[in-house]
Amino acid sequence: MAGSVSDFVIQRLSDWGVTRIYGYPGDGINALIESLAKRRDRIKFIQARHEEEAAFMATAHAKYSNELGVCLATSGPGAIHLLNGLYDAHKDHMPVLAIVGQQARTALGSNYQQEVDLTALFKDVAREYVQSAQHPAQVRHLVDEAVRVALAERNVTCLVFPNDLQSEEMEAPPRKHGSVFSSIGFDQARMLPSQEGLERAAEILNSGEKVAMLVGAGIKHAPEEVKQVADILGAGVAKAILAKTMLSDELPYVTGAIGLLGTEASDKMMRECDTLLMVGTSFPYAEFLPEEGQARAVQIDIDGRNLGLRYPTEVNLQGDAAETLRALTPLLRPKQDRAWREQIERWVTDWWKTVESRAMDDADPINPQRVIWELSKRLPDNALIACDTGSGTNWYARQYRAREGQIGSLAGGLATMCPGVPYITAAKFCHPDRPGFAIVGDGAMQMMGNAALITVAKYWKQWSDPRLVVLVLNNGDLNQVTWEQRVMEGDPKAVVSQDIPDFAYDKYAEQLGFIGLRMEKPDDVERVWDEAMRWDRPVVINAYVDADVPPIPPHITFKQAMNYAGSLIKGDPDAAGAIRQTLRSMASKYFHD
Repeated sequence: MAGSVSDFVIQRLSDWGVTRIYGYPGDGINALIESLAKRRDRIKFIQARHEEEAAFMATAHAKYSNELGVCLATSGPGAIHLLNGLYDAHKDHMPVLAIVGQQARTALGSNYQQEVDLTALFKDVAREYVQSAQHPAQVRHLVDEAVRVALAERNVTCLVFPNDLQSEEMEAPPRKHGSVFSSIGFDQARMLPSQEGLERAAEILNSGEKVAMLVGAGIKHAPEEVKQVADILGAGVAKAILAKTMLSDELPYVTGAIGLLGTEASDKMMRECDTLLMVGTSFPYAEFLPEEGQARAVQIDIDGRNLGLRYPTEVNLQGDAAETLRALTPLLRPKQDRAWREQIERWVTDWWKTVESRAMDDADPINPQRVIWELSKRLPDNALIACDTGSGTNWYARQYRAREGQIGSLAGGLATMCPGVPYITAAKFCHPDRPGFAIVGDGAMQMMGNAALITVAKYWKQWSDPRLVVLVLNNGDLNQVTWEQRVMEGDPKAVVSQDIPDFAYDKYAEQLGFIGLRMEKPDDVERVWDEAMRWDRPVVINAYVDADVPPIPPHITFKQAMNYAGSLIKGDPDAAGAIRQTLRSMASKYFHD
């Protein structure tokens, strides 16, 4: 074990298969950075513009690659900056290891500069494993355990390294009582529920006449099994937002998203089904599931803590989605009466007509739904997609028609702003031969996206396919919150908090060596998308879209309607435009071809 503690840490991570670390330097991790520099042929250090971006990139790395994501930050403020991105990983069950520096051990407890109780700080987000190294002989098992726990629990782990320890000579654990001799390697178990549980689940599913399925991110490796079960049961399949690209929207029985971002087809299916099968999802909004007592329900999840949490299920099966569905399939009887499936397919067909009709509604200046609709038609089959959080998430969930082979993601459980550009950047590192596309609102772009574009500028020439398009939905408004103020609270738009300054995103892109394009009127939409697809370098599209286009949920409650009306009556500054666009959207539901 010759070399320093830092040398060992980087080598051990390489032995575990880590090839990339996202981070930002600082004096609390100088020795680790030096060791990374010496081993850059084994592990690449990707320099983010901010530690939060690095954590988002590590999370995205796990999402787009099925590998452990690793981020690195210095002590004190650097470590603190990681937290939001790490909570994104935690809420979406992604294996991410955070490595942070700390002040020298001799200074701890003295209120030293940048001294923060980091194990306490990370105790929630890295609840499965957070440890501070104190002795070289301890480091081997700390690294091994942090990696193994992250992979086994699909969650965040954290290691804290005081800066004086990093430079000490590495020691093997001595052969005596109190020492631990760990090793690398982890093979994920195949988890199956009991045969009795499978048989009880089959009894419920076989007896149902109107079966609905709801799938989430847990079906990532089980799309074929989901399709087979859906065909046998004559079921429709709704998708939680993280499963958007895991099952193609071109399948006639896939009803699309569910919840506030959802489709009318999903909503109708949930309101009329008599049986519900949930697979790999912890979808939180129970008001969009069948009413209690309406449907008999079965749930499959690899995490037993998620079972029976959102709906009163009769059978709760803990197991891997693919393995469990394969074991369940021989017990299922094909539905002879296909009337329910045919009804679902009619709802789906009608919904896509509504989507297209709403995308073609006039707006001032451009309808954001049309921007995403036209993008969807042009996306290559191997596209990488990332979406930020905001009103654009509605259009990603509805107007983007995912096809098999495409990979997309966003911040699901945390629903935080800012991951859009960091996500697509990390996705490009994971798949440098595939084109990338990001959908980002102007609020998130100003908060982090603009800075994250500098990271793209630093690295894009390393990608074998340099195509990366960042779409900025520029409406001068923190739009999702504005609509929440209106519909949920009954308050008019608060200009003091909601209006944001205009910024020439396209001109800024040109300063970075990218192509800057602009959509200012409806006739620009198709032309600009066609041009963006032709370039062999990153492109930023500054799309001026109408903030008054409403993200209409699949069904509107009386309270929501009254709140919305009340917000406009109270003097909403954009009342005229909001009313006009709402009427257009409602009309599109009934008057499409």
